[in-house]
Amino acid sequence: MLSLIPTPIGNLEDITLRAINLLRSVDLLLVEDTRVTGKLLHHLQIEKRMTPFHAHNEHQKVSVIIEELLAGKHIGMVTDAGTPGISDPGFLLVRECVVNDITVECLPGATAFVPALAVSGLPTDEFFFVGFLPRKKGRKTKFEQIEKINATVIIYESPYRLLKTLTDIQIYLGKRQLSVSRELSKKFEETVRGTPAQLITHFTENPPKGEFVICIGAV
Repeated sequence: MLSLIPTPIGNLEDITLRAINLLRSVDLLLVEDTRVTGKLLHHLQIEKRMTPFHAHNEHQKVSVIIEELLAGKHIGMVTDAGTPGISDPGFLLVRECVVNDITVECLPGATAFVPALAVSGLPTDEFFFVGFLPRKKGRKTKFEQIEKINATVIIYESPYRLLKTLTDIQIYLGKRQLSVSRELSKKFEETVRGTPAQLITHFTENPPKGEFVICIGAV
């Protein structure tokens, strides 16, 4: 069996009892970064064999992991924060598990876009999750697609590209209502709401730090 185990996006107290029990019981843990997961395991007083599994090596490692799963191993997978497969590695391995009739389970747990959407003040009955935007090629096309979506749209962004993305939203999508959340569940958690112009002013005066979730209101 492959178990996808969500880990906290910030506050370590957000991990579930079931996730802790699985981290203790799996035969092997696939991790995005051994240093990051190592800190979590140390906090939980768990010792576990870890192997790196991330965007740069997942194509090479999938077949080896499938062999271990077919041999009867119970393997757990975590990413640095949140749920594996959601803007993180995981899809390729899950797809191969399905092809090979290997059981896959995913625990409910942390993911950044849900709390960001819940506190945004924007409609939550329908939403479209984009994840990270293309950095260059296909970026304009993606915004043209977003323009046609009549629902709240959710984007992930880094502090280094936040102002560029807010500027692009203003150019391609116009004067829509936005909600921008950062450092969710952490000490300096913040949500700022307003138009693209207002948020550009805010984050120009307050240089962006942390990881961001942008919720974009419909027309």
